[in-house]
Amino acid sequence: MKEISAKELEKKLTAGEKLNIVDVREDEEVATGKIPGAKHIPLGQVPERLEELDKNEHYYMVCRSGGRSGNACQFLIQEGYNVTNMVGGMLAWEGEME
Repeated sequence: MKEISAKELEKKLTAGEKLNIVDVREDEEVATGKIPGAKHIPLGQVPERLEELDKNEHYYMVCRSGGRSGNACQFLIQEGYNVTNMVGGMLAWEGEME
C-alpha cells in the first residue's frame, strides 16, 4: 500500500496540485474540520458509494489516525482503485481546515 505523510500531502495541496482526497471519518469527526476540498465518505459507506470514485483517478485516503483510511485503501486496491494512505491521519495534519 502506498503511503504519504500529512506534511507531504499538505505540500502538494499548497503547491496547487489537483488532489482527490477522501475523508473516511464519521460525520461528527468531520464536523471538527477537514482538509479543504476533501470528499467525505464514512468508511462504512465506501462499498456502496464506489460509483462516486473514478478508477482512472488517484485518491488520498484520510481518517483520524491512519487506521481506517488504511482499511479503506486495502478495500479499494482490491476493487482496482489507485489509492494512497495518509499516515498519521488528521492527528498529524497541520495545514488549513474547512
